[in-house]
Amino acid sequence: MRMQGKVAVVTGGASGIGKRTIERFVEEGGKAVIADIDEARGSRLKADLGDAARFVRCDVTVEADIEAAVAEAVGAFGRLDLMYNNAGTGGDPSPIVSLTPEGWDATMNLLLRAPMLGIKHAAPVMKRQGGGCIVSTASVAGLVPGSTPTAYGVAKNAVTYLTQCAAMELAADRIRVNCICPGVIATPILGKSAGMASQAAESTVETIREASAGFQPIPRGGVTDDIAGAVLYFASDEASFLTGVVLPVDGGFSAGRSPADMASTWRPIVEALTRGG
Repeated sequence: MRMQGKVAVVTGGASGIGKRTIERFVEEGGKAVIADIDEARGSRLKADLGDAARFVRCDVTVEADIEAAVAEAVGAFGRLDLMYNNAGTGGDPSPIVSLTPEGWDATMNLLLRAPMLGIKHAAPVMKRQGGGCIVSTASVAGLVPGSTPTAYGVAKNAVTYLTQCAAMELAADRIRVNCICPGVIATPILGKSAGMASQAAESTVETIREASAGFQPIPRGGVTDDIAGAVLYFASDEASFLTGVVLPVDGGFSAGRSPADMASTWRPIVEALTRGG
C-alpha cells in the first residue's frame, strides 16, 4: 500500500502504460484522475475503479485541459502527489528531408510542450502542500539517435533535458522531477503510429511483445508493468532523494548491444582476417 493517501493525475491514462499505472496506483491504495482524450475507454476504466478514480477528457495539446485535470484532482481528492505526463503518439514519422513545419510542430506540441504544461500546472499545487513528484515519459529514442524518426527522437531527448532543468528549479520546494525512457513496450501505440484503428492496434500487443524479445539484451519483450513499476517507485517515499533522474527501462537497449549482436558484427571481420592470413 505504498500509495495510501496519495493522489495522481495520469495523462494518456485510458490505455497502455497510463492505464496500467493507474490500475497499480489504485491497487496500492491511491486515488487517480484519468486524463485522456478517449472518453469511452476512460469512462470504462473509471467505472472499473469506482470511487478511487475520476475521468477527465483531456487533450494535452490544450493548456486549459491539463489545468482542468489538475484541478479535478484537487477538487475531488484534496491534493496532488504524482503528475505523470505520459500521453503521446509516435509523432510525424517523416524523414527530415520531407518533414513539414506543421508535422514538426504537432510532434513537439504533443510530446514536449504537453509535459512542460503538466509540470507548470502541477508544481504550484505541490508547492502549497509541501512537495510532490512529477514523472514524464521520455524514450530510449531520446538517448539513441537514429532508433526512431527524427521528430520523435528530438522531442523525447528534449523531455530528458526539460526534466533535469525543472528538477533543479523545483528541488527547493521538495518537488521531485524525473523521467522514464521506455524501450520497446508492447502497447497499442506502435500499431496506431502505423495507421491502424484503435481496435486493430489493441490486437497487436501480444505480437509486439513476442516479436521484440530479441530487440534488447534482456531476452523478453517489454510490458506495461515494467514502466508502471518504475513510475510507482518514483512516486513512493523510497525515492524521496531522487530528482533529475533519466531512467531507461529498456532491457538494456540503451546501454549497448548484446553479446550475440556483437558477435554477429565482428564475425565477418574475423572471417576476412582469417582468409587474409
